[in-house]
Amino acid sequence: MSRTGKSSRTGTRRTAKKRLQLPEVLDLTAAAPLAQSFITRRGADLTIDASQVRRVGAQCMQVLLAAATTWKTDGKQLSLEKPTEEFLEGSHLLGLRLEDDLAVGEPV
Repeated sequence: MSRTGKSSRTGTRRTAKKRLQLPEVLDLTAAAPLAQSFITRRGADLTIDASQVRRVGAQCMQVLLAAATTWKTDGKQLSLEKPTEEFLEGSHLLGLRLEDDLAVGEPV
């Protein structure tokens, strides 16, 4: 801490890459909380961890694609890491090619 009682690390926190852990089930009830999670993380590079996802719904994929567009417009990086086979299969069944909109890491 500095003499003023404020942390000198605040600048580091603002520029650090943020993370978002996706829940196991991405269904209709998860869509609004997921959208809120993106809203609170807007303005910084973000890594989405999809290592726990077992079920994917269209509404959450729509939220994810809207976030990808927002991050691109803002000039920030949005990347997906550790997608499960279920996550990838669900996105392909919905006709989505996430790699067109996100930096997608290796599946788990």
